[in-house]
Amino acid sequence: MSGFEGSFLGATDKISPLAIMECKICWTPYDPADGDDYRQVEPGTAFTALPDDWSCPNCSAPKEQFMVLEDPGAESMVQARELDELAKRLESDFREVWHAKMRDVPLVNKVLHVQAVGFQYWNERPLGILITPWFMNLFLLPKEGEDWSNLVAGEKETIGFPSGDYEFIHNVREQSGGYKACSLFSPMGDFNTQAQAVDVARAVMVELFKDENRAETDRREDIRAAREAEIAAAEAPEEETEIDATPSRRKVITAGLSAEAE
Repeated sequence: MSGFEGSFLGATDKISPLAIMECKICWTPYDPADGDDYRQVEPGTAFTALPDDWSCPNCSAPKEQFMVLEDPGAESMVQARELDELAKRLESDFREVWHAKMRDVPLVNKVLHVQAVGFQYWNERPLGILITPWFMNLFLLPKEGEDWSNLVAGEKETIGFPSGDYEFIHNVREQSGGYKACSLFSPMGDFNTQAQAVDVARAVMVELFKDENRAETDRREDIRAAREAEIAAAEAPEEETEIDATPSRRKVITAGLSAEAE
């Protein structure tokens, strides 16, 4: 079956699982919340999941003769497609960074690959996590109509979430545009598989919005001071005169993020 005639020229990907459909022959509705007792279709079954031979319980018209009466999930589908496009663009951009700048860096984890995880809208702005072989960062992107092209690479900003306040670094890339990123993990040597990294990223996206986590993140100044001391120690010059070709931890963290600011 190719779809239905009544709406969107039969494009079933244009309707959500919540869509209430209506037979255009006899005006009998199909509501996924109710299912279809006559054909023993369980409540919660989306119109697109009905058997191909399903027909109108009143006039026996085929599925193709149904049109959209109401679709409560249409907006969420549009948002999902928008987020998917943003995630793909971000992944493409940082795959380019991986191949051009980071592939031969000793501290990268080559069992990992670039993947955007858990993107959703927060205060109308896309928010999610980007996993790469060299970092896992929380990314905040501009909302529709908002111009972040004038962000200063490397500039810091503290942004509050239900779980606490977090430090983000500004950057602008030609393909991704302007964005703000918060470093979660770098380097990525503690992750053994991509699936493990994805599980952690998904867990972070859940914990980020829990008020009960705020007590821990209120120690951000102590955490930040310890982190800066660690980075400073890693970047301290060696007494030996031989040049060390291994990049500093800061360079690994900021590669592709704030290279202009180094």
